[in-house]
Amino acid sequence: MAAVMQQAAAGGRVATRGAIKIEDVVKIYDPEGAAVMAVDHCSLDIAAGEICMVVGPSGCGKTTLLNAIAGFHEITSGRITLDEEVLCSAEQPKAEPGSDRIVVFQNGALFPWKTNLENVAFGPIMQGKLTRLEATEKALSMMADAGLSGVEHNYPGEVSSGVRRRVEIVRALMNEPRVLLLDEPYRALDSLTKSVMHEALLEIYYKNKVTIFFITHDLEEAIFLGHKVAIMTTRPCRPKKVLEVDIPHPRDYSVLTSKRFRELIDETNEAVHEEALKAFAAGEKEG
Repeated sequence: MAAVMQQAAAGGRVATRGAIKIEDVVKIYDPEGAAVMAVDHCSLDIAAGEICMVVGPSGCGKTTLLNAIAGFHEITSGRITLDEEVLCSAEQPKAEPGSDRIVVFQNGALFPWKTNLENVAFGPIMQGKLTRLEATEKALSMMADAGLSGVEHNYPGEVSSGVRRRVEIVRALMNEPRVLLLDEPYRALDSLTKSVMHEALLEIYYKNKVTIFFITHDLEEAIFLGHKVAIMTTRPCRPKKVLEVDIPHPRDYSVLTSKRFRELIDETNEAVHEEALKAFAAGEKEG
């Protein structure tokens, strides 16, 4: 535990891999027809081991950016690199999906017919990286570290939504990815469960050297968790403001009442509100 706290005190960014560089990326849907620009010359640097929170209105293009990193969508121009290796560019528009970049979606993707333990162990077994015994032992260890002892043999439908979210994150980390891509994983949770999950995520993060790219609509969530907060414009998506969060790790919920936390909220609130108003107005016009 002391080693974990030392890592946390250093900001948790002890990883030597997982640096993402988004360079002048453009994404246009249906370029030969409606030509909808989703991402507009977006550039963003994310250091290895950093928690980068991405905030913006619904439909602004945040998930398009995440999908480009994951290898689900093509980009139109620009490039994205991972540890200086090109994932996608104008010459290679779509990144190859890989276990170095794992996505946790907001709607969840656990197999309901498998136990939580079987869900966590599934990936390395299917990929042939570990034997069933090795994967089971590793899964049990990681679940214990994440506070999931006692629910290993339950099915996802037998545990709370917060526990299911935690199981999904541990399942993603079983593959030892360089980057964890989180698309509003706590959006459907109530505020009390969400607060517990925030602290649980940080505990898991301190024990796993992984870069996190986390999409959210919640500014408080973003500042509480992130080393960096990128506030995106309404569509087309590009950074309007990038905030370096200078609140030291480890963090717990006492941070929310600190003077500095409120100052950071005030500093970014105007930018978020401006883009929300633009998105609302655009929605009214489109509707």
